[in-house]
Amino acid sequence: MADSPPFATLARPRLLGAALAAASAVMLAAAFYFQHVEGLAPCPLCVAQRWAHGASLALGLVAAIAARGRLAPWFLASLGLAFVAGAGVAGYHVGVERHWIASPFCPAAAFSGETVEELGALLWETDAARCDEIPWSLAGVSMAGYNLVVSGALAAVAFLGLRGTVKGRT
Repeated sequence: MADSPPFATLARPRLLGAALAAASAVMLAAAFYFQHVEGLAPCPLCVAQRWAHGASLALGLVAAIAARGRLAPWFLASLGLAFVAGAGVAGYHVGVERHWIASPFCPAAAFSGETVEELGALLWETDAARCDEIPWSLAGVSMAGYNLVVSGALAAVAFLGLRGTVKGRT
């Protein structure tokens, strides 16, 4: 079973790095599609999730080029941790969207003014989306929810690849 085509990629760190980089690129492309084509402005937590995918994309590309020998486990561990970080931000975002937790990153918490008029002016000038609203969902799951699932799955794949490279060296 370990030699079947879907699992063969796990034993090849450079190929796995390229595949994980491609997955992050697809996630970023989807985020930018929703922003620039569908008109959904990202909130600060959405942007943080993009940074995690950007880091995963960069690490995956470097792994695709340089993951050989003793370096391979380090690249795969770094990729896995980047995806865990992205899943953590996405999970936090889901909690904020569902009003399970409050977030200081939501634009409403950043407003400060001395008068009601100043606060009103700030509200009208702000284009940032709110972190605690769900602008899009499919089957009751928000984009942050899907990102949580995908980032968690990609982290698991990276760690399975890491396990294979470490096992193969002993």
